[in-house]
Amino acid sequence: MVWPFKPNTRKQIARIEVKGAIAGSTRKHVLEALKTVEEREFPVLLLRIDSPGGTVGDSQEIYAALRRLREKVKIVASFGNISASGGVYIGMGASHIMANPGTITGSIGVILRGNNLERLLEKVGVSFKVIKSGPYKDILAFDREITEPEKNILQALIDTSYQQFVQTVAEARNLTEDVVKSFADGRVFTGQQALELQLVDRLGTEEDARRWAAELAGLDPDKAKCQTLEEPKPFWNRLLPSNRQSHWLQNLPLSAQMQEMIEFELSTSGLPLWLYRP
Repeated sequence: MVWPFKPNTRKQIARIEVKGAIAGSTRKHVLEALKTVEEREFPVLLLRIDSPGGTVGDSQEIYAALRRLREKVKIVASFGNISASGGVYIGMGASHIMANPGTITGSIGVILRGNNLERLLEKVGVSFKVIKSGPYKDILAFDREITEPEKNILQALIDTSYQQFVQTVAEARNLTEDVVKSFADGRVFTGQQALELQLVDRLGTEEDARRWAAELAGLDPDKAKCQTLEEPKPFWNRLLPSNRQSHWLQNLPLSAQMQEMIEFELSTSGLPLWLYRP
């Protein structure tokens, strides 16, 4: 993002919101926003996370960018309604973490799903002829059952990704890997439980996190304001007034949220995920 002038941001708190499933578009927005925080020399960042997690690679890229930014900018993460799995992972990139007592968090682990439509295809008389360079080139193919060797290959992949998650949490929270593994079995916690497990530092609202961020940056908590670095709005949001947007979306066959979920499911099929699936 190029700014024609350099606004006075030394007395402001940058705010970035990570909302919904973490995938390519979220990664792009957050990385661009983090670059803006650095370029405009904000003294502190409030990272609001309300996400069930998402893809492993995208979560790792956001986390890595946060760790780099921490060398120049103080970062406070505020966990909202849910900050689970990949949401927890990117939260580890902050130097301080606050959650609501009832925040749903945790779900530290990895999941990979595929679809087996073999029986359905047999009923409708559809079959596929596959020519491949090796026995595992079509691993997780939807037209056949997974084999035992394939299960072993995928389990090794999952185990490696899980170990990366555990190592990151252990390092960020100054815990041993054995301690992290004692609760990193996919279970979810409340914010209160997360505090007891040392996954977060304090309990409080986003407003409490804002005041904490101001204090860390040496700003007056009563005067310091947040500047939210928002993701550019979709084309139709810029064309239609807000009341017409709502009416228009209500008349779509599927809600925008449902469309987003379906798109995420299709685009991540067969990928290892750091995602909480209730």
